[in-house]
Amino acid sequence: MNSKSFYIEKFVDFEKQLNGDSKTFFHNLRKESIKKLNEVDFPTTKNEEWKFTDVTPIIERNFIPSNLSTKIEISKNEIDNYIFSGFDFHLLVFVNGNFVEGLSKINELPKNVFVGNLKTFQKEKENLFKDNINKFLVNETAFNLLNTSFAVDGFAIYVPKNVVIEKPIQVLFINGSEKENILVSPRNLLIAEENSQVSVISNYRGIKEEKYFSNIVSEIFIDKNAVVDYYKVQNENDNSFHIEKIQAYQKEKSVFNQFNITFGGEIVRNDINTKLDGENIEAHLYGLYMINGNQHVDNHTFVDHAKPNCMSNELYKGILDEKSHGVFNGKIIVRQDAQKTNAYQQNKTILLSKGATIDTKPQLEIFADDVKCSHGATVGHLDEVSEFYIRSRGVPQELAKSMLIRAFANDVIETIKIAELKEQINHLIFQHLHKIEI
Repeated sequence: MNSKSFYIEKFVDFEKQLNGDSKTFFHNLRKESIKKLNEVDFPTTKNEEWKFTDVTPIIERNFIPSNLSTKIEISKNEIDNYIFSGFDFHLLVFVNGNFVEGLSKINELPKNVFVGNLKTFQKEKENLFKDNINKFLVNETAFNLLNTSFAVDGFAIYVPKNVVIEKPIQVLFINGSEKENILVSPRNLLIAEENSQVSVISNYRGIKEEKYFSNIVSEIFIDKNAVVDYYKVQNENDNSFHIEKIQAYQKEKSVFNQFNITFGGEIVRNDINTKLDGENIEAHLYGLYMINGNQHVDNHTFVDHAKPNCMSNELYKGILDEKSHGVFNGKIIVRQDAQKTNAYQQNKTILLSKGATIDTKPQLEIFADDVKCSHGATVGHLDEVSEFYIRSRGVPQELAKSMLIRAFANDVIETIKIAELKEQINHLIFQHLHKIEI
């Protein structure tokens, strides 16, 4: 049975265990999506947007939707091994896509703020849910439709007008199973209203040994003058699969800072899109990916400048070893009305071995006259002159290489605003450097 037929068949069993959730607005979206899935093929390398990423290893395996799989228990002690710590934060924990209230910790919040799970948000803020869910998705793929079909939960964050949430919100997603290949389908929604501010850390970790597939959709609405800092740290099992679509929509004078750090996964695809639909908007996209073995990481970004006087800045860096394969496709479109646009994009890659490869494709489509736009891509190896200089000061070869790699990553890491998070990501880089045995 091919994977599409498998999922369509499994949807019948999935519906049966939804109970009251089968009568909700979101379930109508699920039913629409499973019908569309029957009509849409999974992407192949013949699709331009997927030409460097072969998803055959994902679609040739039938993953059991997590709500039909055996439940796993996680203790608080195990949670402590995965969370970023040393600073105050609100904590939401999801195990295989299901919210675990007993492991979560939501501190006191300003009035009318919602920080929790999507299932509860749908009940408590029904109109907000209906007005925003599935609203900004564009270019739906079979993977997005698969997410909508089988999503049961995910995080929901609502920040009302003029409210600043002082503490970051850390969302821990723990995925994996001892016996089954499971499909995990978090559906996330973040709404930041006018003049609000919020910082979110999405922390993806893997457990157990069996292959699993994290298939995620995150929708982010940023209203006038709002500021959203969104950190994604993906450090899952090396034999896992991970696809996420982050779709942001920005109104005038808003600021979106997105940080995308990738370490783990057999095949990882990050689609990060934002539409700048107002004047004086800023979007800053930063990425770092460190991979080895046969890992494949594909970062696709799309910045849509729809209105005048906006600025976007993008910096992605890759560190590739052994036979790993990186892909970077960064697209910027400047529409006819978007005069006075400033858009900058840079992708830099270091190859640590002869077997590592990178396909990079920066794209600019400009339909306005008065703009400043630039893009560039560089691919190289560690600077032998710098390494020789460091070693001439008595530094061992491995340490010298480690210093150069960390210096290369530094201008992405330095953009992280939370000092303790920055320090712990630096530690993950150090761990990964030892893992790839430089």
